[in-house]
Formats: sequence, C-alpha cells, structure tokens
Amino acid sequence: MHMPKEKLLILMADDDCDEDRMFVREAFKGKPVNVKCVVDGMELLDYLLCRGKYKHDGNRHPRPDLILLDLNMPKMGGKAALAEIQSDSCLRSIPVIILTTSQEECEVHRCYELGAKTYIVKPLSFDRLVEIMHSLHLYWSDVARLPIHAIPPSCA
Repeated sequence: MHMPKEKLLILMADDDCDEDRMFVREAFKGKPVNVKCVVDGMELLDYLLCRGKYKHDGNRHPRPDLILLDLNMPKMGGKAALAEIQSDSCLRSIPVIILTTSQEECEVHRCYELGAKTYIVKPLSFDRLVEIMHSLHLYWSDVARLPIHAIPPSCA
C-alpha cells in the first residue's frame, strides 16, 4: 500500500518573486507542503546541483519532490533549465511542472518534448490558482508515487 509523504517539498523557479510565489505559497496554505523559491534557471540548477551559494553554507538543501517552473526568466529561462535537468541522470526523475503565462501551442509541445510532466497556464484568479494547487497537491501526494531520492553525488 502506498503511504503519502508527510510533507511535499516543491522548488519553485519564478522571477516574479513577490507576487506569483506569494500566491502559490498562499494557495498551499493549510496543506502539508513546503515551497522553496529560486528566481531563475541558473539558481534552480545551483540549488539542485549544490553549487554557488548553495554549496558552502553548511546546510544540505533537501531534494525537491516537484519543481514548479516558469518559462520566462532572466539568466536562464525555463526551457533551458528543463533541458539541463533532463540531461542529468541524478535530476531527471524529479517531476517538472511548467507554471507559466504562455499559452502558445509551440511552447506546450516543446516543454513536453523536453520532459515536463505537466503544463499549467497561470490562471487569472487567485481562487482558480488555489483549485489548481489543491489538485496538484492531491495528485502528487496521494495518487502518484514519487521516487525516494538519495542525495546526489554532487551534494555529498
């Protein structure tokens, strides 16, 4: 029998830090979810690979269960970060969920080609975002079985 995790760890990469990330955190309020945030694809990879400011701070940064990934970010956009994640054998098992404003069919197709597990267009209303995040939580914590991850060699 599958036992759901106590607390789902979601790593969110979105440069609209003040607004979108606050809304997502608020949407998960009351759910056993911990949302950590990074501001672009480079910081996302630094976190995942324990590089840069995530290397020497004395703490291990827990491996996320899911990644919420915006597409349009500075330094490194979401598609490039997704491609990097999928090319790394230690990271590709982390489900990546695209959460973006883009409704372009080419973007949707390309993200699935690159290995995204889900593509969600950011809703216009907060109530709809709450509904989507609750569904996301239900699926990934109670329905789907996430792999148990060892600490990647780069973090050891």
